[in-house]
Amino acid sequence: MRKLGNIAVLSLMALAIAAVPAIAASPHFLRSDATINSGGDLVVSFKEAGLGNALETATYNVTGTVTATYGCINRGDKHPEAANKEDVTEVFDASQTVPVRNGSATGSITIPVPESPLDCPGNQVATLFDVTYFDVVLTSGASGDTIEFGDVSN
Repeated sequence: MRKLGNIAVLSLMALAIAAVPAIAASPHFLRSDATINSGGDLVVSFKEAGLGNALETATYNVTGTVTATYGCINRGDKHPEAANKEDVTEVFDASQTVPVRNGSATGSITIPVPESPLDCPGNQVATLFDVTYFDVVLTSGASGDTIEFGDVSN
C-alpha cells in the first residue's frame, strides 16, 4: 500500500512540474514595426517574449492588401504620358518560422512590392510611383496575439 501511495505522490509531482512552463508563459509583443524599404517592399519586424521554454520555434503571419502605382519614365526623368500609368493590387499572406530562444522570438517578414505590368515604349523604364499596404496584420502562431498596423504607405 505504501508503494502505491509513493507512486501517486510522484505522479502528482510530475504533473505539477510539467504544468509550470504553461503557467509561466505569458506571451506578449515587446516591439513591432511595419515600414516600406527603398525598393517599395513592406518589412514587418517583431519581437515576442513570454513564450516559455517549451517551444523551439514559432510561426508568424502577415496579411493585407497592397496597391502599387507604376508609370513609364524617360531618360530625362520625366513621365511623358499621364495615361501611361497603372495600378496593381494584390492580396498577400506570408509566414515565417523563427527560433525561440530563452522564451522569446525575433524576426522580420518582407512582403515584396508587386511587379509592374507596364510595357514601356522606347527608352522608357517602368518606375514605382507609389505603394500602399492596406490592413496590415501580424499574427503570432505561438500565442495567437495580433498587431494591427492598419495602412502603411511611402
